[in-house]
Amino acid sequence: MPRFAANLTLMFTELPFLDRFAAAADQGFGAVEFLFPYAHPADAIADRLARHGLTQALFNLPPGDFEAGERGLAALPERFDELKQGVATALRYAEATGVGRLHLMAGLADPNDPAARDAYRRAVAWTADALGTAGLDLVLEPINGRNMPGYFLNDFGAAAALIRDLARPNLKLQFDLYHCQILHGDVTMRLRALMPIVGHVQTASVPGRHEPGTGEIDDAILFAELDRLGYDGFVGCEYNPAAGTVAGLGWFAPYREGRRGDAR
Repeated sequence: MPRFAANLTLMFTELPFLDRFAAAADQGFGAVEFLFPYAHPADAIADRLARHGLTQALFNLPPGDFEAGERGLAALPERFDELKQGVATALRYAEATGVGRLHLMAGLADPNDPAARDAYRRAVAWTADALGTAGLDLVLEPINGRNMPGYFLNDFGAAAALIRDLARPNLKLQFDLYHCQILHGDVTMRLRALMPIVGHVQTASVPGRHEPGTGEIDDAILFAELDRLGYDGFVGCEYNPAAGTVAGLGWFAPYREGRRGDAR
């Protein structure tokens, strides 16, 4: 049975951020993820994780000025030094929270621009090596252009090719079922083909990005396929609740037993 991680950036938003950890645990989640921890002290997040018996499944490396519209630095040649500083910051949070993997956002850039492609390759290789020394995985996530216009990494095949070419043992694919369906379709076959390099999975319904089971694909079949393929990582619930988080958790009932968020 998949191990689900509540995404605290999108779920339980009726509560202040640090109170969402308790809410997730109360609803039977054993793990959490979120976009960024950096607005809160690392020890405050670590305290909430320990207090509620939760595992930190994932968070993103610093993306630049997110509020101003930046969506990562990796494909921006002139921001490499800033990216390296962000990695140092993220590693401090990783040590405090015990997270096992971090996501590197690519940024807004033309994937056909040679300078952006070179910058991205260098940034991914450098970051994977830096995280590897700390025993952490680095994951890359293709994101669809409807939700994030102009995002550099917008193709699962391109992400897989880079991961295989760089051949870092800790460099893996973040497979978001929602983004895959919008970008390419044929999600089950892509899961089967790419599972050897998958390091994290996320889910949301298509097209509304709401609770699993409310869109055009049968999410329960995909969850069963993850089991069949032997995936033992987390499935991040990166969706926007349609009418309140708790009211929309009916889909989660079959998966709620046995809080199993104890693995990294």
